[in-house]
Amino acid sequence: MLGTENQTERLIMAIQKNPLVPHMNLELSQADSALVQQYQTGVAVNPYRCNNEDVIRREQTDRDRASVMRPSFVRDTEKIMHLQAYNRLAGKTQVFSFRAHDDLTRRGLHVQLVARVAHTIGRALGLNVDLIEAIALGHDIGHTPFGHAGERFLNHEYHVRTNKYFFHNVMSVRVLDKLYGRNLSLQMLDGALCHNGEFEQQVLELSGLSNFADFDATVQSCWDDAPQVIGHLRPMTLEGCVVRISDIIAYIGKDRQDAIRAGIATEKTFEDGMGGAYNAWALCAFATDIVSCSLGSSRIALSEEGFEELRRAKRENYEKIYLASEVAGDLSQDMAQMFAMVYATCLEWMQSGKQDTPLFEHHIQPLERSLSYYGKSYDWQQDLNLTAVDYISAMTDDYFAALCQHIDPSCAAFFSQYSYFA
Repeated sequence: MLGTENQTERLIMAIQKNPLVPHMNLELSQADSALVQQYQTGVAVNPYRCNNEDVIRREQTDRDRASVMRPSFVRDTEKIMHLQAYNRLAGKTQVFSFRAHDDLTRRGLHVQLVARVAHTIGRALGLNVDLIEAIALGHDIGHTPFGHAGERFLNHEYHVRTNKYFFHNVMSVRVLDKLYGRNLSLQMLDGALCHNGEFEQQVLELSGLSNFADFDATVQSCWDDAPQVIGHLRPMTLEGCVVRISDIIAYIGKDRQDAIRAGIATEKTFEDGMGGAYNAWALCAFATDIVSCSLGSSRIALSEEGFEELRRAKRENYEKIYLASEVAGDLSQDMAQMFAMVYATCLEWMQSGKQDTPLFEHHIQPLERSLSYYGKSYDWQQDLNLTAVDYISAMTDDYFAALCQHIDPSCAAFFSQYSYFA
């Protein structure tokens, strides 16, 4: 044990200090460490954790019965990781589009990073790390191609036709709960819905949600009135709260490293002067801060100093990275037009009943086959706009580009300019 402690101390000492918040701790106090050890060894149990026996599902089936080998929320994780939609996350933009660069983070890596950060925090707090993993790996499964820019373009097309709203966290619930029919737990679905890292909070209180009827009403309110609803969502579990704050921690330093690799920023771009080393500091400092402020509590919290630094760093990322990335910049108008073209074409294919089109062959028919295995169906005709949203949001960046060229060959000139050797 002493050797492990010494090794940990050496690793912490190697992390560069953040000059803007020099007093933020990189390790727990002796008293906090003692309680964490009690949680980890089973001597103490966090009374606010979500236990496996608390799982809530829409359907009580033998197929989903928990076992010693596959507890309730482990089953959720396995269901998610075997979905086609999960596979596609590896081909979706996190921040940087149109770059042939193997070292830049994609959406599939991002959800794994969130899972890792949340697991570290959740384990220290004595929470259910199986539920944490399920929420983290599934939280972005409804994300569009081309990151948040794609989300804005698709929302625009959907809203002008229906007066409803598209947000990726709401779509994640639809993918997991409806499109694949895998009978995932309420706790996991709630965590995905409430994860949205665009709305940071110093203190995350539990919502008190306890049933699918209230959850379904909340989901519907997000489709109908998202700008007024989404910013106020709160998870029903501490595990969901941990994933929500971990989402920000996972990207705030990693996106900076990616920006430096992409040539959008340099090591000297940022106010703290830490460059890419900020990521290592953030992973350690914010996790330590959250654990220190949340141990033994029924909420998840950051210190005032920690919260203000998180907000500052996120604000700086927006100013120096996100607003400078390709789809948010010069290419925005072209991409918006392509989203409009694809959306309109999807509606045309459905209205004309063209079964030999990519929409039917790659989306509707595969979903119908998949759902039939569970005795369910994909009622795509009920809402053609929503079906178009289902299809477009499921695309990888490369598939979207190929579909644009399939619809309009002149689009090839736009996409062909990006290569490893440009």
